[in-house]
Amino acid sequence: MPTSSRQQSRSPGERIDLDQAEAALVEQYARLVRLAYLVLPPSVGRHRRVLAAHGIVQRALPGTGSRLLRPAPRRVPSPRGARDRPGYAWVREQILREALAHERRPRWWPGRLPPPRVLRPGLPVVWGLRFFPRAGGTEELALDQALAKADGVTRAALALSTLEGLPEAGVREVLNRLGVTDTSTPVVLAGRLARDAEGDPAALVRSAEFDPSSVRTRPTDLLRRRHRVRLGTVLAAALVAAALLVTLFGSGAATLPSAGPAPVPRGTGALDPRGVVDERAVPWDDTSRVDFTAWPTRGERSGDEELLARALNAWAHAARAVAGGAASGEHDGVRVTRAPGTPVDAPPRSPKLLFAGDVDGSAVVLLHDGERAVRYTRPLRGAGDAALDLVRTDDADVTTAAALVLSRTRAGTRYLTAPWVDGSTTRDLLRPDTPAAALAVSRSGVTAPLPGAPAGGACTALPVLQLRSSARIVENHSFLLADLGDLTPVHLTYTPLPGSGAPARQPREATGPAALLAWARLGCRLDGMRGLGVRSVNTWDFARQDLPEEGGRAVWACTRADTWRGPGDVLLSLRTPAPSPAAPVDVVGRARATAACSRFGQHVVAGTHWRSPAGHWYVLGAGSRAVTALRARGAVSGVQRGTTFAHRAPEDARVRFTGSLAGGGALRELSYGKG
Repeated sequence: MPTSSRQQSRSPGERIDLDQAEAALVEQYARLVRLAYLVLPPSVGRHRRVLAAHGIVQRALPGTGSRLLRPAPRRVPSPRGARDRPGYAWVREQILREALAHERRPRWWPGRLPPPRVLRPGLPVVWGLRFFPRAGGTEELALDQALAKADGVTRAALALSTLEGLPEAGVREVLNRLGVTDTSTPVVLAGRLARDAEGDPAALVRSAEFDPSSVRTRPTDLLRRRHRVRLGTVLAAALVAAALLVTLFGSGAATLPSAGPAPVPRGTGALDPRGVVDERAVPWDDTSRVDFTAWPTRGERSGDEELLARALNAWAHAARAVAGGAASGEHDGVRVTRAPGTPVDAPPRSPKLLFAGDVDGSAVVLLHDGERAVRYTRPLRGAGDAALDLVRTDDADVTTAAALVLSRTRAGTRYLTAPWVDGSTTRDLLRPDTPAAALAVSRSGVTAPLPGAPAGGACTALPVLQLRSSARIVENHSFLLADLGDLTPVHLTYTPLPGSGAPARQPREATGPAALLAWARLGCRLDGMRGLGVRSVNTWDFARQDLPEEGGRAVWACTRADTWRGPGDVLLSLRTPAPSPAAPVDVVGRARATAACSRFGQHVVAGTHWRSPAGHWYVLGAGSRAVTALRARGAVSGVQRGTTFAHRAPEDARVRFTGSLAGGGALRELSYGKG
């Protein structure tokens, strides 16, 4: 009776019908493909892993009519269910064996291809599309990076223990049947990977990040494909012409002209540089939407199709550089960086050209597709990679669409300002009493370099932009913008202390005396928000407290950083009297991805420890305007009416606060302890 050519042993054992194995494969197809995907080496790329995983599973069965014979396995307990179907374990072994074969290719074999024994004809075959599993979160990305550093047998051990739910003995048994002599090392390494995972490893391997059956599709390199088609057509025509010449003139040699260097690929549709929206005169002062869509096209190279083609080509390939949800990467000589939560796919339609010109030794292109701003830079001379930066700009307004970063050099940051900016100045956020200084701006809206914060970690100066919008859009006011490393500067605002019996106050521009004094104490904390895709940061002074033992007056504040993608992080602080206007605040708590201190979280309670000038320790608490009483529990117990609480307590006393709200109900303390 014929048996499978893949079986490793011909020792007597239980017989499994081909129909049973096929039924197990069909019923558990998605699980088996995920298993193969987890074991395949990540170095082949996600697209090839997807196709290889499906191909391995689809070729797991032998030819039609075969009867399978495998050694009878030891009865290792495993989760009950469909996987107990006869034939499932045999199919799983064949899939694991084929997936592990990718690790054992000869050294001379091309790195991107599987070993020869796997390159059998068969499906699936895909032309013109690339497949990628849906991106997961940071936990999934961290696990994927850890798997990339492990060998195939370790990945198989992890998959068997987490995805298949096998105990350690079951994992060793399967690895033994696969021909692995030393099963202890991969089992130990797999256990270490599982323990180091940021979350439940079983849930992580079942997430969309490792699901090759639920994929996103992207086209292959459209520009290069089109260029190759054209080049192929030209070469074919040249060959035909050469053949005709040989036919007509005998064996006389015909010399063909050199084609020269290949031109920059030019695409079609949204990727065609000739289709880029070029608007020189935009009625920005006669529109109800004052954002990046109201920017005109500027720059002396706005008609340079070759430069625009390079920028669009880099945008089209950005997804390859930051595959897997990474924040940055490199592809084909272009370094790609995106703000968190920013899609990197090619524009769905022809983007709008905001700027194209030479700035600080680089060619710079700024594009906008309605939801994202993109900057492409390329050195004019010398070696150096091109760069592409992407950031979300949906729901931008007069302030958050007032400037974009053109370049960052040692001299400082240079911006392109919006057409509605009538005045441009700069001020040091750490010196609230120093007036703003003029900032030179060209006729096209390009600013002089604005020096950055001093290097070396010392927070001794913090230059920010202070812009004034035009009265032509009935928005004649000044506002502050700070550079936190993204393409768009961050809008700084301030919400003052609540008035007596007054309703909640709204954020306002941080240009008044009280706002500048508050931000002088908080400015150095902005560095911790760098590169997070922050859109705006508001500091809300929610309570004022007279400190015990004539310690002076303190202000409790909640500083909220809102991102372009939606979630916001908060930092709670206590500003006690200090000899310097820029003395750092005492951070008393933090919270991430929270609605606190926003329009959807208008109440807050906080607490901390404080040492009086006499050296005595106190536990302090405070609540926002709707808090009528604060209750302390723990090392200190008691209730105090009003929005503040103070009581003598040891330095290490553990106390939690709860606030009673005027409208009924209670509010728990957001966080406790110094950050």
